[in-house]
Amino acid sequence: MASQQQLSAIKGAKVLMVGAGGIGCELLKTLALSGFQDIHIIDMDTIEVSNLNRQFLFRQSHVGQSKAKVARDAVLKFRPQMSITPHHANVKDSDFDVEFFKQFNVVLNGLDNLDARRHVNRLCLAADVPLVESGTTGFLGQVTVHVKGKTECYECKPKPAPKTYPVCTITSTPSKFVHCIVWAKDLLFAKLFGDKNQENDLNVRSSDAASSSEHANDVFERRKDEDVDQYGRRIYDHVFGYNIEVALSNEETWKTRDRPKPIYSKDVLPDKLTQLNGNLDKSGATDDFSSMSAMASLGLKNPQDKWSLTECSRVFLEALKLFFVKRVKEIGNLSFDKDDQLAVEFVTAAANIRAASFGIPLHSLFEAKGIAGNIVHAVATTNAIVAGLIVIEAIKVLQKDADNYRMTYCLQHITQKMLLMPVEPYEPDKSCYVCSETPLLLEINTHRSKLRDFVEKVVKAKLGMNFPLIMHGSNLLYEVGDDLDGAMVANYAANLEKVLSELPSPITGGTMLSVEDLQQELICNINIKHREEFDEEKEPDGMVLTGWTQAPPVEEEKANGNGASSSNALQAEPVETKKDAELEEIPESSRRKRKLPEDSEGTDVDASNETKNHKDVEKLDDDDDDDLVMFDDWASVTNKKKRLQ
Repeated sequence: MASQQQLSAIKGAKVLMVGAGGIGCELLKTLALSGFQDIHIIDMDTIEVSNLNRQFLFRQSHVGQSKAKVARDAVLKFRPQMSITPHHANVKDSDFDVEFFKQFNVVLNGLDNLDARRHVNRLCLAADVPLVESGTTGFLGQVTVHVKGKTECYECKPKPAPKTYPVCTITSTPSKFVHCIVWAKDLLFAKLFGDKNQENDLNVRSSDAASSSEHANDVFERRKDEDVDQYGRRIYDHVFGYNIEVALSNEETWKTRDRPKPIYSKDVLPDKLTQLNGNLDKSGATDDFSSMSAMASLGLKNPQDKWSLTECSRVFLEALKLFFVKRVKEIGNLSFDKDDQLAVEFVTAAANIRAASFGIPLHSLFEAKGIAGNIVHAVATTNAIVAGLIVIEAIKVLQKDADNYRMTYCLQHITQKMLLMPVEPYEPDKSCYVCSETPLLLEINTHRSKLRDFVEKVVKAKLGMNFPLIMHGSNLLYEVGDDLDGAMVANYAANLEKVLSELPSPITGGTMLSVEDLQQELICNINIKHREEFDEEKEPDGMVLTGWTQAPPVEEEKANGNGASSSNALQAEPVETKKDAELEEIPESSRRKRKLPEDSEGTDVDASNETKNHKDVEKLDDDDDDDLVMFDDWASVTNKKKRLQ
């Protein structure tokens, strides 16, 4: 039973909820039943059919509608006296600035990506509003409290680096099915259906070129006199046959590896493809392109069946045909989407054909979609438990009960007679560049790298700034904003294309840059150190940022596969457990001591069962919500730590 003091804090609180998905639905319900009266919800997503099995505020009739608005309407039916304000928008929109955040007593996060979480963390710091983070992935969950000056901020701890694969592994020497998925999704699918001008690491040279000039032609370009079936077979033979033969010509590569087998369409399909090919009228084609299916037109029904090589080949050619016949207007603008049935079928078929060539076991569409879409299925009960823990911590925050703040881990197996593991939060990290404003060090070749490289690879990708302003001393080098006049925009655009040492105010070794995000009210100082050479495999960005902490990349490759091609490494995106969480391991160097509740008796916690599948860093984004930290060495959480003041 809540005390009078707690009830008073609850009723007088103004709460911002960011995210109305798996955790968000449970959280809004729990807030309402706990007596909260004034809640704002921000969520840019609309309801999908796949949400309905656990996001219980939504029904079939709500598909396509705003999550924030439908969640509000559902809760008002049983708590009509509440004030719930929905915002169907991106939390990074300029409307949600520091002044907007200042009106709230606490912010509760349920986001599905690192960039947005960092953004909210910075706005909470700037507005001096407490933040409660949360996340679930399967049976695992976590709730953390972040209060400026009292506890660590969200970015004090290293976040997991997405697993990267060298391009040579993906294009030439795959050894795991995930390598085939990355190849099919990020190279082949992108080359056939995406931006034709984007760089791609696939071999595009024709096998029948008669001259060097013909060799320069892109084999993926469809010829004028070529029908879709002919084009499909030619692409099939090129990527699964000719390209494999080209790879085999390098004898050195295969001295210690099993040699792949080239696969040509004539080896697995009859010459008359129409004898086995499907009926486009049975493709399930509707106005909703995402439901179009090659499986339907071929009579394949069970997504958990493993297709034979012949079936994979038929699906590959049928899916390609459907894209070029039924969805031709989209060609050139498509990117892989796990909710696009035809895209998933194409990638599954292509990955399986490549896997067969390299002697890798084939996978079902269900399994392949899990890898390609980074899906680990959510558990509704975990969401409900975590939502309850969020509200408990929110009440503590509203009462300013800092001594009793807890980070709580929801475990899969009982450990020390507990399924919930509460530990005291970290103190602020004095080296954190976000909440402590500690300068960073950037090693970069100032004579070769352009300002654009610095903005894209450091300021945006690593520091997560959306509206950066870059200054060298009193000289403004770059700025983003809607209020810039044409001359300023042109000037900054010109600066982007200049190498650092040739800017109007040259950036060389020993320079200090000041980078500011006006929306986040974050300022970061970066010391520049000139460096001539970088390892292309280990340092593909051609620069190294120190002081910006990021956890080591994922070693376990059981579920991964996304990223831009045309660099020296392809990224594997974090596993998405339908977007409710992130799982990460704290590396030994950055682990700090924590104190368990007194009933833990100070003994070591054996959580080997909980972490046996998560010994390395693995980021998991569960369904629409957010962030989880687990330990490889759980004994570290039992060590005593200075109490927060």
